[in-house]
Order: sequence, then structure tokens, then C-alpha cells
Amino acid sequence: MSKLVARRQRIARVRGAQHALAVAESVRVQEEAKAIAHNAERLRRVRGELFLAPPVSTGASFAAYRELADRLERAGRQLDGALYDAQRRVEEAHGVRIETNRDKEIAERLKERAKAVVEEQREARLAALPRYRTMQMKGDQS
Repeated sequence: MSKLVARRQRIARVRGAQHALAVAESVRVQEEAKAIAHNAERLRRVRGELFLAPPVSTGASFAAYRELADRLERAGRQLDGALYDAQRRVEEAHGVRIETNRDKEIAERLKERAKAVVEEQREARLAALPRYRTMQMKGDQS
């Protein structure tokens, strides 16, 4: 039975490592989403501040402002798409993290149960040993 305990301990260690990797991946994906959200906010702020500058005097300056505003708007839309994808990855990583945590907890419980079974069997053998020896000794005396 000690092989069973060793196997369950090994599985528990593997599940713990898998959970740690899932947590690290979840944190990495959350940081990535946070960075994209920060960049999108900075882009919105820059676009908003673009027209707070002094009034444009020439048509060329106005065209340049318009072109810059258009590019900032397109970049903002692209970042919105990237942010949506990043949030989906965060949700997926969170699901994987929950799943690996559940697997780790199950492995820990199975390991503890295997230890308890081995201990019960060991105690049963020890409890049975003196009775067997006393019966053997009584048989020799008769």
C-alpha cells in the first residue's frame, strides 16, 4: 500500500505544479489585459487633447489634425478589439485556474485517504499480531 501513497503523493505534487503554472498564466494574462486597457485609455486621452490645442490657422494644419485624429480613432478601435480578446483570455485562464485548483484539492484528499488506509492497515496488523502470538503460544503448551 505504500506504493499507492507514493503514487498519490507524486500526483499531488504534479497537480500542485500544474496549479502554480495556471495561476502564473492567469496573472500574466491579467497584466496583459491591464496594459492594453491602459494603452487604450492613454490613446483616448491623447485624441481628446488633440483639439484642445490653439485653433488651426491653415487648411494643411487642419488636414494634419484630421489625419492624426483618424489614425488615433482607428488605433483605439484596434485596441478595443485586442482588449476584448484579452478579457476572453483572462476568463479562460481563470477557468483553467479553477479547474487545476479543483484537481489539486482532489489529489490532496486522495493522498490523505491513502495515508489513512495504510495507517489503518498497519494498526490492524499490529493489533492482530499479539493475539496470533498468544494463540500460538497456547497451542504449544497443550
